[in-house]
Amino acid sequence: MSPRSASVNEELRRRSKERLLQAAVELVGEHGFEATTLGDIADRAGSARGLVSYYFPGKRQLVQSAVHRLMHRTLEEALEREPRTEDGRERMARAIDAILGLARDRPVLMRQHMAGLLQAEGFMPCPEQRRLAELLRDTVARRGSRDVDSDYPMLRALLMGAVYAVLVPGVPMPVPVLRAELFKRYRLDWEMGVPPEATVPGGTGDADLSRFFATGSAQGREPEVQA
Repeated sequence: MSPRSASVNEELRRRSKERLLQAAVELVGEHGFEATTLGDIADRAGSARGLVSYYFPGKRQLVQSAVHRLMHRTLEEALEREPRTEDGRERMARAIDAILGLARDRPVLMRQHMAGLLQAEGFMPCPEQRRLAELLRDTVARRGSRDVDSDYPMLRALLMGAVYAVLVPGVPMPVPVLRAELFKRYRLDWEMGVPPEATVPGGTGDADLSRFFATGSAQGREPEVQA
């Protein structure tokens, strides 16, 4: 057999990581962080258990990367959905609704993620988080910020605070109330984005997460592996 090319090996590694990320968000969303093992994630992904440790230092890092992937792809989908717009205020509204929607529709997963940020390891930067940050920074810039380096951290802090408020067991704050406060701060009209009474096809409540963790090639097909 002829050896596989470097490009094919790279594509196979990419697909393996994608399957692990998807399996992580599915299992943590279903059972919680503590009840989900690396072995469970590997089994759900159809991967060898050793691959998990090869790609990720530990379970906390894997789950943070997986949730950041879900967040950045959810945000990206919200910003680019039809009708597409370059209006900065509308894009800010969509961004707020996308993040609040994740807290509302995936409470177990997002609660575990936010709790993980408070652990000793804390916040761990990764490529997925950087993509999320880039989208939020771009949203702040398009909204008309004159100081993105100051306004982006503030938006991030406000969104994190709102997500925590939605997820606090026993005393959660309603999403519409938090949305109203954020919209007031950024001078957004209630009808922008996705108001609570509206629905959008393919919203964050979908059980199928595969569109956020594509394992095919750019054209939607897996590459052929030459023997």
